[in-house]
Amino acid sequence: MKLSKVLSNILLAGCIGVMIPSVALAIGGASGPKTDYVKQGQIGEVVMNPYGIAPLTAIIKNGGYVLENVKVSIEPKKGGQVVAYSVAPKHLRTHGGIPVFGLYPDYINKVNVEYDRVYKGKKQHFKETYTMYAPPLYAEVTGLPLQKGVMFSSISVKKVAPEFKDRLYFVNNIAEKSGQGTRVVWNNPTGGALEWNYYPQNFIIDTKGEVRWYMFATPIYNLKTIYRAGVMMGFKQNNDGAMSWGYGQRYAKYDILGREIFNRELPGSYNDFSHFMDNASNGHYFLRAANANYKRDDGKNVRTVRDVIVEVDENGNAVDDWRLYDILDPYRDVVLKVLDQGAVCLNIDNSQAGHTLTKEELAALDSSDKFGDIVGTGAGRNWAHVNSVDYDDADDSIIISSRHQSAVVKIGRDKKVKWILSSPEGWGKNFQDKILTPVDKNGKPIKCENSKCAGDFDWTWTQHTAFKIDSKSKGNILYLSVFDNGDSRGMEQPLFPGDKYSRAVIYKIDQNKKTVEQVWEYGKKRGHQWYSPVTSLVEFQPDKNSVMVYSATAGSEFDLKTGAFLSAPSPYINEFRWNPKSSAPEAEPAVEIQIHDAQGYQAFPFSLIKAFSK
Repeated sequence: MKLSKVLSNILLAGCIGVMIPSVALAIGGASGPKTDYVKQGQIGEVVMNPYGIAPLTAIIKNGGYVLENVKVSIEPKKGGQVVAYSVAPKHLRTHGGIPVFGLYPDYINKVNVEYDRVYKGKKQHFKETYTMYAPPLYAEVTGLPLQKGVMFSSISVKKVAPEFKDRLYFVNNIAEKSGQGTRVVWNNPTGGALEWNYYPQNFIIDTKGEVRWYMFATPIYNLKTIYRAGVMMGFKQNNDGAMSWGYGQRYAKYDILGREIFNRELPGSYNDFSHFMDNASNGHYFLRAANANYKRDDGKNVRTVRDVIVEVDENGNAVDDWRLYDILDPYRDVVLKVLDQGAVCLNIDNSQAGHTLTKEELAALDSSDKFGDIVGTGAGRNWAHVNSVDYDDADDSIIISSRHQSAVVKIGRDKKVKWILSSPEGWGKNFQDKILTPVDKNGKPIKCENSKCAGDFDWTWTQHTAFKIDSKSKGNILYLSVFDNGDSRGMEQPLFPGDKYSRAVIYKIDQNKKTVEQVWEYGKKRGHQWYSPVTSLVEFQPDKNSVMVYSATAGSEFDLKTGAFLSAPSPYINEFRWNPKSSAPEAEPAVEIQIHDAQGYQAFPFSLIKAFSK
């Protein structure tokens, strides 16, 4: 009896073991033929946030069919902006279905799709509406009193001309310094800028002030890990529609749905990426980095700070570099001595507001072993603070913006300086013939003395972004856009901090004659309320023949006695029509949008055509 009971139990267990897979087959088990995901239409299932870092995106899977002639439209909120685009076949194949972009956060979205479905040689046309709830905005927060929202407190749309109503703006902002980061510095060798470690705040807004995309950075970012942290900067939409940028010890490229194209550590000779990453037509990238191990003339080994441009090929090989401490003069200190030490780029230190460095302090620093992200002369200190690099394939050169030299410099492949846009003060004899001469519209030299010029012409001071306007430049005539932050204007600090102002500027440079004409400026009349002590951008936009300006740390209230922030910045997005009659942008913006309570870095128009239709 016992033996037969045991056998019965074994057989029963075996039957259960056989029955379990059959039950699983009914819901599409691992070895079963059934696919039974919930489908809303005539193709496949919906996958939200398909790659983990873009919660306001989705993919409607193809369901095994071939799809053609795909169009997507997100139904807007009442009075909202339509986001609509066609999808090229390569994107349908890459994602295995229809990519969906532009969902509203914390909202039940209606997504209209139109497509041809091909099966067994038969083509059918469908129009469908999908319902998709997308989650609220989320980012790590700092716990600091100036933060009033996840990425901002509110957005004010003040002005949008009709031809700009379809714009989407990619915003690359940065959280304030938090207790999670900025705890680690390099050692062996010492120096560098490792403590630049602020959480990213990247999002896309429409012209109604609604967020239509944001990055959930956690899967690819970790404040506590050296090689996964840093400051995400230098975002650029490539011609193939994907986004490239860098952060800390990495540089990366992803499409807007969050699919990784590459995410690499910097080549071993370099460290501390920040600010900018430019791309060339041959697939190479130009990264603003630093030297990971440099032996100074005094025999000390240091990590340098923001003074190397490295060129990497499509496979990540470092094919060339520009070591600016060897090309320029790292001991030119005239600008360093007049910088407001309370606002050195993102290192805003209210306790140092209004303080400047003396020649004696700089000399004492240079004889010390104090290296790192500090203002000072010589390799191993923040003497250059390069914040943009623009590759000019017309003559195989780079154009760099050096904030701490208040200079824009063009340098050839041979590492020789071609020209310098800067006040002549403090430049050595070997650079004097490279300094551009200011001229008026008739080519007549403008009188300049002690870093000040007659009329409206001015150099840029502690500027950000210096970009060649390719479509306006021809031969030796080069148009250049720059954001003139304006600290230490005229090589001095004003009597009252409230007298400071910033400008968006466009120059016309004759590279043969070594002359420069200022053809347009904006911001001076707006005064201190538009003043951005750090960061910001000016960039020409060929699709609408316009100029985009982001005054990224404007709108703060200051204690005029101490220069300290009383409120977080509230950046301005402005876009200007280019006036063909004057060969310059219009005097007033066609677009003005203000983002309240946000630490801004850069912003630019995002193209749906590049992202999905090419």
